[in-house]
Amino acid sequence: MEDSAAVTDLPAASGDGVGAAYGPFAYLSAPNAPIYRRVMRALMAEKERFTVHVRPEQVTEVLRAGGEPIEAQVVADALERLADSSWGNVLAFPDSSRVTALEDFYRRRMLYQMSRPGEAAERALAQYDAALGTRGSLQSVALEDIVVLLTHLRDTVADHHAGVPADAARTHQALRSLRERFAELAENAVAFMGSIQRTIDLHDADVEAFLAYKEQLIEYLERFIHDLLTRGATIAELLGSIPPEGAEFLAITAAEREATDAAPGEAETAAAAARDVWLRQWSGLTDWFVSSQGRDSEAKLLRARARAAIPSLLAVVRSLHDKAGGRTDRTHDYVTLARWFANLDDDGDRHRLWRTAFGLTPVRHLSVTGETEDSWAAADLGNATPWAEAPAVRISPQLRRTGSYERRGKAVRVADRSDAKALLVARAREEAEQTAAARRRILTHGPRPLSAFGELDPDAFRLFIGLLGDALAAMGPRGETAQVHTSDGELTVTLRRVSGADVAVIRTTDGELSGPDHLVDIASAVEESTDEADEFSEAYG
Repeated sequence: MEDSAAVTDLPAASGDGVGAAYGPFAYLSAPNAPIYRRVMRALMAEKERFTVHVRPEQVTEVLRAGGEPIEAQVVADALERLADSSWGNVLAFPDSSRVTALEDFYRRRMLYQMSRPGEAAERALAQYDAALGTRGSLQSVALEDIVVLLTHLRDTVADHHAGVPADAARTHQALRSLRERFAELAENAVAFMGSIQRTIDLHDADVEAFLAYKEQLIEYLERFIHDLLTRGATIAELLGSIPPEGAEFLAITAAEREATDAAPGEAETAAAAARDVWLRQWSGLTDWFVSSQGRDSEAKLLRARARAAIPSLLAVVRSLHDKAGGRTDRTHDYVTLARWFANLDDDGDRHRLWRTAFGLTPVRHLSVTGETEDSWAAADLGNATPWAEAPAVRISPQLRRTGSYERRGKAVRVADRSDAKALLVARAREEAEQTAAARRRILTHGPRPLSAFGELDPDAFRLFIGLLGDALAAMGPRGETAQVHTSDGELTVTLRRVSGADVAVIRTTDGELSGPDHLVDIASAVEESTDEADEFSEAYG
């Protein structure tokens, strides 16, 4: 066993440069690296228990308690190598606490303690292992925490503008918590979507495991998409409610508190550097949740990727079911058949294999006449009757001459579809008239508040809500005005935000729509010389 062998690795060469700077990592490339890793983990476990010095027998007991046998001499040799000056993972001190006789002074007894470079290297390796082993997650709880923290910071900025002094400690703690939760959300989302893509690409590696959790995975994605859509909009609104000067106030408050612990003479420089860092992080948070002109937010891109992962997973499930049901491509079958063809000795055997595999014989494509079928019925043929003893098939001379055979008969009358065409024209005319009437009812002939629309019929409301939605989407959470056109270019909608506006209510037969009042101008983009319904009538005759 490797553990029972003496550790005979030579320490890394000392000297200047990279090898000397990263000496605590040198044991990873040594032949007995697994033993060193186990010893270092045992030392790290003892350090977490606040043990200052450990003896080789203590490390041996810890390793054996983990369920893997190891000899005490192997542990002692590993500790001695790790304590070498070129590696520097462990510090060694003479152990004279248990000397009871003169000969004990001449026996080598050492106490070991993990050095600062060794501890840093071990923590870095643990973080590396954790990063590789994590699958990531889509953290809906982090979205909720971000909403709570941003609400607190928004209220803090509002109180500051009202002259109420801010609690620097609570503000700083809220910003730190916001940064940590946002960093966890972003990093875990990237890791999770990467693991989803690997699951889709490598689904053949473990089909049963994939089918076992695919429903839970799809439900998990759908829940996060819903949370990201709702809470993401709330977060974007909260970020928009904090003006740039408010964000700068928060950054200055946190930076000044952090600079309190700076060395003498460096407080001002540290505060300025911390302020710049906080402002950059605030800008990154805003860009993650708020879209700008020509750039979609990271939250929107993540939502799109999560949506795209659902049909991809369903496509994988469908392909797995198709394979289980036999509806797959025949690549393997064709390769096997080609191998059979290559192994045959003559063309006669190859032709017989071809007919057996595909059954493409001319007899399958002959038309059978009624007289032939009657003769077969009279002869009472069985499945074992040879072709030579069965009644002959009478082939039409026309089939021999032209390659096709059709029974001639009376031509089918052409169906009269004039009534169906008239019905389609009437329905299309009615729809055009309804659309034209709905457009006329929502024309404003100048800027008009939403509250002035009152009550709309279903057709007019359906058209109006679509135009309003396009205009609000074009305006965005920070815009003041927006102008959009319908797809046919006949209507132009201009929407303008009203500061301090009341709530506008638009009533329909299906209910009421309420929201902040805006000024809206819906105008015709072209001069209508005739009614739209008349134009439609002329076009269709």
